[in-house]
Formats: sequence, C-alpha cells, structure tokens
Amino acid sequence: MSKRAVLEVIALDTEDAVAAQAGGADRLELVTEMAADGLTPSPATVAAIRAAVDIDLRVMLRLADGFAAGDVTRLAGIAGELRAAGADQFVLGFLDAAGGVDLAAVERVVAALDGCPWTFHRAIDRAADRDALRKHLADLPGLDTYLTAGSATGVDDGLPTLLAEAARGGEPGYAQQILVGGGLRLDHVPRLRAGGLTAFHIGGAARPDGWQGPVSPDAVTRWRTTLDADADADAD
Repeated sequence: MSKRAVLEVIALDTEDAVAAQAGGADRLELVTEMAADGLTPSPATVAAIRAAVDIDLRVMLRLADGFAAGDVTRLAGIAGELRAAGADQFVLGFLDAAGGVDLAAVERVVAALDGCPWTFHRAIDRAADRDALRKHLADLPGLDTYLTAGSATGVDDGLPTLLAEAARGGEPGYAQQILVGGGLRLDHVPRLRAGGLTAFHIGGAARPDGWQGPVSPDAVTRWRTTLDADADADAD
C-alpha cells in the first residue's frame, strides 16, 4: 500500500491555520513577512495557532531576508520563547558567504531546540554544494526534513535533482525526508510520487487571492484529494 503523502501549508495567522486544517493539511509552517520569504512569527501568534488547531506546527527561525544567520544569540533566545509558547517543531537554515552551511550557527540554534524535530529549509537550494551540506548536517539532533525545490529557481528546474536525491534515501546525509516546495504545482505530483517522494509544501498555491488573501480550505482540499488519489493509484 502506498504511503499517505504529507501536506504542509504555510500559515500566517489563526485564520490560515484553521482553514488549512479544515482542507486536510497534515502540518503547518508558521511564518510572518512573506515579502521577505518568511520570518519568525511572534510567540503570541504561535500560542494562538497552537490553541486553534491540533495538527503539527513547524515554526520558522529566521530574522531577516536571505540565508545569513544574523544574531545567533538572539535566535537561540527566540527559540526558547517560542518553545514556551507551545512550539515543538521548527524550520531553519543558514549559509555562509561562500554558500556553505554555517554549521556553527546551525549547531547553536539546534542546541536551543533541545532535540525538537526541525526542517532545514530552502537554503539548501542556494548552497554551493548540496551533497556536502547534507553530510555536514547528517548527525545533528532533530533534523528530519529538507524543504527543497531541487533548484533555486523552483521545482520545474529541480525535478531531476529531487528524483536523484530521493533515490539516495538511506545513504549518509540522505536519511531525512524530502519536503518538496518552491514553485510546486499539482501537475508535478505524479512524477514526484512515482519517484518515491511523499511530502509536499504549499504556500501561494493555497491562496487563490495571493498573499494578501487567506488560505482557502477548498484549495488545500484539492491538493489533499490529488495526493490521496495518486497514492491510491500507486497502490493498485
């Protein structure tokens, strides 16, 4: 039997979160400031969303646009505040000026998470060497997911990389789940599922009116239905 796909939806507030859960999302990525591609929400927002829904939440740890870590001490402190507000899963990812993983910054923030599960986000798509990044991070506690389009320009260009990395599952640095996101469309799903990919991340695709409008439960349901139908087809 084919494995049910994970559907993660970006939420900015409680309204988004409730709509995403109603549409069939399995998990939310909580952010603010999408003009900067997603920054850390306030502890109050996290607490309100945690009270409103019962699906998993992954909270962004990112202070500014770009992939530099910035003030790591502040980030570690914010992680503690978010945990106190009910967060127990996170999203982060930092690169140095040469495009390598900023391992010192990642390790410092991960230490503040104290074993909580976390996703390394699309910084991997800007890395100078994806394979090296994965191997540097392989043994960090809590890392269970990479959010990636396979390319900085999106899934259209990244499909070959996504399929190749999925085929390496279980190798050192490749044990984590691949969460496909970044220009992802419904017509990508059959090829990705056929390649063994089982986790999908949407943001704008859940918002018919763009980022100024809320998540649409109907839009999320279309994704849930497509993913489930594709899984059923694989099982036949």
